[in-house]
Amino acid sequence: MMLTIRGAQAVPLLRRAAPALAGALLLVALPAAAQDQPSILPGVIPGSTQGMTVKSQILVLMTLLGLLPVMVMMMTSFTRFVIVLSLLRQALGLQQGLPNRIITGIALILTLLVMRPVGEAVWRDAFLPYDRDKIGLEQALKIAEVPVSRFMLAQTSKTSLAQVAHLAGEPANLAPEQRSFTVKLAAFVLSELKTAFQIGAMLFIPFLIIDLVVSSVLMAMGMMMLSPLVISLPFKLLLFVLVDGWTLTVNTLVGSIHGY
Repeated sequence: MMLTIRGAQAVPLLRRAAPALAGALLLVALPAAAQDQPSILPGVIPGSTQGMTVKSQILVLMTLLGLLPVMVMMMTSFTRFVIVLSLLRQALGLQQGLPNRIITGIALILTLLVMRPVGEAVWRDAFLPYDRDKIGLEQALKIAEVPVSRFMLAQTSKTSLAQVAHLAGEPANLAPEQRSFTVKLAAFVLSELKTAFQIGAMLFIPFLIIDLVVSSVLMAMGMMMLSPLVISLPFKLLLFVLVDGWTLTVNTLVGSIHGY
């Protein structure tokens, strides 16, 4: 997929959002630090004598590069945005008029916009100190986990978190912040799916009413062979344009993100 982002703020936006995604990836797949290997940054972290070797870090980073697209979808609001936009396209009847690339591009732009505060926090507090050899990789990942987890927990329902924690075998009396990162990630994905379908259902109802009215009128006129979709499509597009549907949709999607 090729995506062109115009404007002077495109590059800073991508640069700020990318560390949040990359740091979140490392939080999921980072193996345990080697116990008998010397630290690659001796003396940088006070009291620390153990750390990951260069080979281990390269292996983790190269592996996660291949998982980056999946993690972008699962650890951000991209899932919510792309599902809602797909349901909106189906409600309008624009399966061919609104390509998948356009929907994916809009969802990606909105994701970068929403994840900008998280990206700035990870870039400032975790990536820059690690890049300047002020902290080690493990400490940088622990720092990066804080804003990412805070964002996910703000969008996660308590029911989903409790259900996933029960499936993972974690104690029920733990605070949400004390849950493991994988539990918070799974609960976040379930909550995003639920929220996306709720928003999609609300957007679907007005267009469904138009389809029902058009179908009833055609049946009353005896036009059984004429497809209602052909007649209802101009009315749905006209309604969507008159109410400034794209602005309302974007406001609803971005406004549904808690803490933004």
